[in-house]
Amino acid sequence: MTATRTLPSPVQSPPDRSWSALAVLMIGTFMFVLDFFIVNVALPSIQRGLGAGEGAIEWIVAGYAISTAVLLVTGGRLGDQFGRRRMFAIGMTVFVLTSAACALAPDPAVLVAARILQGVGAALMAPNILSILGVVYSGPARVRAISVYGMVMGLAAVSGQLIGGILIRTDLAGLGWRAIFWINVPLGVAALLACPRLVPESRADRGARFDLPGVALITACLVAVVLPLVDGRQEGWPAWSWIALGSSVPLAVAFITHQRRKAERGGVPLLNLRVFSSWPLRAGLITQTVFWCQQAASYLVLGLYLQQGRGLSPLAAGAVFAFLAAGYLLTSFQAPALTIRFGRNVIAAGALLAAAANGALYLATAHGGTVAWLFPGVLLGAGQGLCITPLTTTVLSHAEPATAGSVSGALSTAQQVGNSIGVAVTGVLFFGALDQGYGVAFERSVLQMGALLLLVAALTRLMPGRQRTA
Repeated sequence: MTATRTLPSPVQSPPDRSWSALAVLMIGTFMFVLDFFIVNVALPSIQRGLGAGEGAIEWIVAGYAISTAVLLVTGGRLGDQFGRRRMFAIGMTVFVLTSAACALAPDPAVLVAARILQGVGAALMAPNILSILGVVYSGPARVRAISVYGMVMGLAAVSGQLIGGILIRTDLAGLGWRAIFWINVPLGVAALLACPRLVPESRADRGARFDLPGVALITACLVAVVLPLVDGRQEGWPAWSWIALGSSVPLAVAFITHQRRKAERGGVPLLNLRVFSSWPLRAGLITQTVFWCQQAASYLVLGLYLQQGRGLSPLAAGAVFAFLAAGYLLTSFQAPALTIRFGRNVIAAGALLAAAANGALYLATAHGGTVAWLFPGVLLGAGQGLCITPLTTTVLSHAEPATAGSVSGALSTAQQVGNSIGVAVTGVLFFGALDQGYGVAFERSVLQMGALLLLVAALTRLMPGRQRTA
């Protein structure tokens, strides 16, 4: 039905520019992932500089993730209908402008608002990056392109704190923490200037009325899940938080029912549910969500613990994350080839390795270890390197160009929903234990991260043994 009516139009750029297009798209990838993680090392500086409380600190991280998560599917569908390159460029423009607004924020409220709008820009960029990759490249070239995407995404995640620490330590032009947002402006402008010449345009052949009821339902459902988890603890779990969580189930049912009926009547739904009839795709999305529940949250609590609990400077805390980056680089470059050979076992091994690293961090922290306790970070990064790229390539290897928007939006949504829920739930655990000290709060958090990683390893048994290569 819809899958046969949304075939992408031919790519409108010479094939010899395709790898140049990848470079432009990777700038966008690096930026939107970096900005989720780079703030972690800057949070204590922001807290002191703006007088931000715990709630504002959580919202600086989670607000970006929430707005990104709830609009990713919409961003992918807009790209299908109005042009994927166009939506990428619009998203990049919004991202650059709101990054400047973050850098100029005079108080926590403005910073949180700017971060939420920054997430809107990311939501327009992220799914269309994946859609363009799925349309421009095919066969082995697609595998290489998606592998590069996964490596850039992971590298941005593990290097964000180091980059942030360097920027804060050097205090460029007296900007302090504000430099972590200003850095997006020249990068984004460069990508925008290159985009029309190097990135091919594509869209679905068949135009259709935009599914506004679908947008409203999925947005309301995701907000109903994430908002009370982020804000409920701060307000003592009032009645509205439980009502919101309870309403998410009927909202999800209403969204699925609406999408099915729209497809049955010959319309183009926001999310083509037939795409997800493939069990490998569904299993991959579930595993992706659980993995990212611990990924973002672990970096948040580690960044706070290093500076607030251990008294490290932003640069020293960033250097700890350099251990993660080193471990990540050691494994991520080999991960695609290993995945082709060993399939889901690579992801399982990476999750178990990262879980063991969290266990080592717990033991070292519980026994009051010195700087030597930081070294398990190498194993944590190495484990993540064996998970991030293989998870991405496994999910997207089961997508066709005709379903690029739906699959890309779902994959990015799984990641950002995992980020949002992870930060919210771990925030409840971490901040709830601060009255017993940062050490206890961190110990409980890393145990939770280890448990989630063990669940990831178990979920890989539901995934196909080998990924598709074409």
